[in-house]
Amino acid sequence: MTSDDTPEILLIRQTRPDVAERLSARFRLHRLEAAPDRDAFLSEVGPRIRGLAVGAMTPIDAALFDRLPKLEIVSSFGVGYDTIDVAEAARRGVCVTHTPDVLSDEVADLALGLLLATVRRIPQGDRYLREGRWRQASFPLTTSLRERRAGILGLGRIGRAIATRLDAFGVAVAYHGRTPQDVDYAYHDSLIGLAQASDILIVAAPGGPETKGIVDAAVLEALGPEGIVINIARGSVIDEAALTAALQAGTILGAGLDVFENEPHVPDALAALDNTVLLPHVGSGSHYTRAAMGRLLTDNLFAWFEGKAPPTPVPETPLPETPVPETPVPGPR
Repeated sequence: MTSDDTPEILLIRQTRPDVAERLSARFRLHRLEAAPDRDAFLSEVGPRIRGLAVGAMTPIDAALFDRLPKLEIVSSFGVGYDTIDVAEAARRGVCVTHTPDVLSDEVADLALGLLLATVRRIPQGDRYLREGRWRQASFPLTTSLRERRAGILGLGRIGRAIATRLDAFGVAVAYHGRTPQDVDYAYHDSLIGLAQASDILIVAAPGGPETKGIVDAAVLEALGPEGIVINIARGSVIDEAALTAALQAGTILGAGLDVFENEPHVPDALAALDNTVLLPHVGSGSHYTRAAMGRLLTDNLFAWFEGKAPPTPVPETPLPETPVPETPVPGPR
């Protein structure tokens, strides 16, 4: 039950039932997606909204901020927040939070799964058996993970978790990012240099204008004809047309992709290729991890409206020097 001074939260899109239940128990929750007239709905409730709960890949821009003059915090479901205008949020004094760490292992596991599936052509072998072709001939030999060199683009939380797994497989690791880190892996100060030194390129960099299309035709050519591309980050980081052309021409050997430029739309030319493994953006898609992400999303909102620093703010929207005044938030946690 809520009282008249209970903070009002806007849920942009449908979310997990447990997340909605936790939010409803502590706040007055409004659901934008359920409104028959979104514009009229925002005109009515927008002036009272103090918090946003948003799903991954949900666009949040200045136009929406204009409709929510009392907004204090945006709590996002997912580690990536490139669809949120964080610069505008910071300008308006709005805190943005996300859900890192709790999904790093799950996404790293999937990256290794994609790598193995792509190198050893596991989905193709499955189809070969199901189509009855094994009765006519053995499945063709594949390339191997042995003696390969992996380059990781972006050695953040997920990149490091991937590197740890590659260590266990005996695969040499190097990386490229904005700055060198205190790790034992070789650092390359250019992406071209990393590609030239690798035959596996794993994309774990954040999306956004700075990384848009940086894995381009030149990088793919540098990776070479035995090259494998794995992307579990953002589809925008790779020039998708250049990647498709490189796969068609044999400029690289194959690709395992969990993300795409214009999700959920995947170009027909890319989907038709047999040297790819394509997944529908399921890197964190387990019951265990999505539940943990949901808990962190709500914990960020709970902490904020209790006058505490939220657990996982993004660095672009620093917290105020003094906590916001505590607001009574009814109900058990």
